[in-house]
Amino acid sequence: MKRAVALKVLAVAAAGAFALSACGSSDSSGGSAGGFKAPDIPMAKSLGGKEGSVNILAWPGYAEDGSNDPATDWVTPFEKDTGCNATVKYFGSSDEALNLMKSGDYDVVSASGDATLRLIAGGYVQPVNTGLLKNYADIQPFLKNTAYNSVHGQMYGMPQGWGANLLTYNPDVVKPAPTSWTDMFDANSTYKGKVSAYDSPIYIADAALVLMKTTPDLKITNPYALDQKQFDAAVALLKKQRGIVGEYWSDYAAQQQAFEKGDDVLGTSWQVIVNLVEADKKPIQGIVPDEGSTGWSDTWMINSKTKHVNCAYAWLDYIGGPQGNAAAAYYFGEAPANAKACDTIATVDKDPTFCDTFHAADAAYAKKIWYWTTPISQCLDGRTNVKCVPYSDWAKAWTEIKG
Repeated sequence: MKRAVALKVLAVAAAGAFALSACGSSDSSGGSAGGFKAPDIPMAKSLGGKEGSVNILAWPGYAEDGSNDPATDWVTPFEKDTGCNATVKYFGSSDEALNLMKSGDYDVVSASGDATLRLIAGGYVQPVNTGLLKNYADIQPFLKNTAYNSVHGQMYGMPQGWGANLLTYNPDVVKPAPTSWTDMFDANSTYKGKVSAYDSPIYIADAALVLMKTTPDLKITNPYALDQKQFDAAVALLKKQRGIVGEYWSDYAAQQQAFEKGDDVLGTSWQVIVNLVEADKKPIQGIVPDEGSTGWSDTWMINSKTKHVNCAYAWLDYIGGPQGNAAAAYYFGEAPANAKACDTIATVDKDPTFCDTFHAADAAYAKKIWYWTTPISQCLDGRTNVKCVPYSDWAKAWTEIKG
């Protein structure tokens, strides 16, 4: 299974959290809210001759060039088609990607939602002229002009792929079946010590999502837009949850193994992990509860200092096209952004059920997801009379939560 290979590659490289991609739910994701203003960075108006090279900064599994597995290579076809020689560097966390992009040495980056606004606000990436990308028209509409990849209607990249964080459980052990994220935060849980939570500051948003349902007086409307009172309540909830958590995970393979061994019976997980456990014929179920879920949607962005803008645009168009997007999404294990990629996966990879499993074209499913988005002081829910807690404070609080 190709996706299993991708997991092993990512598990080695990813020590940090998958800053895993995103923002507000689809019905409230139409561009950045609040007082956020992007720096004045020029956008390409037209394209010219290709420069002959492009430096790619990617999550493992997004730009495979055959170096990990000679049989897995969609970078070489790009090079042959465009004449742009690609140099690929993999990163293990969004913070690492951000620091590498600051150097100006990389032309494009596959950015997750906890990094995108930081990249935009810092002036490290440029707005993208989607009119210069022929494959942009085939990107799923619900991935365009969202709060994590655009500012006031201006796109800053090409969507790559997406997925939900699932409420996952062992149906042979967890009875009755959980129906809400509140089951993950029950301090008196029967499953104490066998609960697993995602290891990242962005997981604070999961607690905020629970509070949106259980504590309406807090008036949280976006789990990534928390004022100090709301933030303190989310942190307090997570500190209570700490008593029942047996594992904070950031390694795909480790969580898969924990569910298969029975060390985990309830937790936050991803569809690809559920698939792998099922493939090993072990009991597991994963759902998106009625109150929704957090999740990721990654975006390819272009460095504001790139000297290879034509090759950078060529890469975005290729990796967002039906062949490149299908190859990356299938290998990595996520819903592809390009609608036509599903036909490619069905025919080339001979997996006609893949896109149904990952809900690739399911707008109603996507609407339930609050995609990871960088928390910033300008509240993303539109409030202008209060400051929200920025990501740097989320990171500090996460260290305290874990103890």
